[in-house]
Amino acid sequence: MSDQKATNITWHAGAVTRADREQLLGQKGVVVWMTGLSGAGKSTIAVLAERMLLDRGRHAYRLDGDNVRHGLNRHLGFSPDDRAENIRRVGEVAKLFADAGSIVIVSFISPYRRDRAAVRANLGTGEFIEVYVKASLSAAEGRDPKGLYKKARAGEIKGFTGIDDPYEEPESPEVVLDTERVTPAEAASHLVEYLEKCGYCPPL
Repeated sequence: MSDQKATNITWHAGAVTRADREQLLGQKGVVVWMTGLSGAGKSTIAVLAERMLLDRGRHAYRLDGDNVRHGLNRHLGFSPDDRAENIRRVGEVAKLFADAGSIVIVSFISPYRRDRAAVRANLGTGEFIEVYVKASLSAAEGRDPKGLYKKARAGEIKGFTGIDDPYEEPESPEVVLDTERVTPAEAASHLVEYLEKCGYCPPL
């Protein structure tokens, strides 16, 4: 799906650089990629972190897995190929946000390491932060905010991550947020503090 089909196209550089935009915003563009099981807390933490960053005067934008499937990826399903294309497209969109100087918070299950690695490889050094929102299958299933695990156990949903499709844990994520040990607010605070400490958005 990633093969280039269009021909006779040329990349057009603009008169405004990424450095120009970052200087204007006083921050560095970065992709914060949150991965984890359904029900681990990705979306909740992303919402809180986005709010915290904006309250600190920072430009941040959130890309949520379900939200993107309502529009950009509405015709993609959950087969391995569709999952890969879903992540590839979102990775490209996130790259554009980072180039604009934004802190883009991506919350997708993104269960396969190869897909997450491909997004990282498409970005520059330090432009991709993998955040493992950690929760055991039993904990995530116990929360089941959307009732999806129940449907998967009943056979109503096929290819559901953690039930009949694998989730591949990150091997060396930059950040681990264990939602069985900390609250969503604590996890979001930890993430924002990490971004500040690493110089992506120094405290004003």
